Amino acid sequence: MTVYISASMMTSDITPECARREDGAARWRLSWLPDRALTRDQARAGMETDELLSDPTRVDDPMLHAAVEAGAAALGLPAEQVILVLSTRILARMAEEFEVTPRVRGGHAGGDRASRRAHLRVIEPPKVFG
Repeated sequence: MTVYISASMMTSDITPECARREDGAARWRLSWLPDRALTRDQARAGMETDELLSDPTRVDDPMLHAAVEAGAAALGLPAEQVILVLSTRILARMAEEFEVTPRVRGGHAGGDRASRRAHLRVIEPPKVFG
């Protein structure tokens, strides 16, 4: 996991979410939290939290839970809200990936919808912190 930071943008090597600095201002906006003006440190915390939640293999990791709590606190939000927003975006990207398949001669490029869904892996949502 790596967050790449320039003077005007933050990106990740594992998630398509990003943070952008507003022109001529010290405010930042996260792609997944666009209505909230943030400091640079808050934007970085948001990017790091997104990276943590983008790894479904760590869903039961207590260290991940603590880091998500800290990231959410830095944003001034409850961890549950951050988890819900990011999980919804991750699931939407997954649905797009498996539902939208270009047509090729003789049918769909990826087979029929049922066979594509058979390859989906169920990811359990994170446990509620508390």
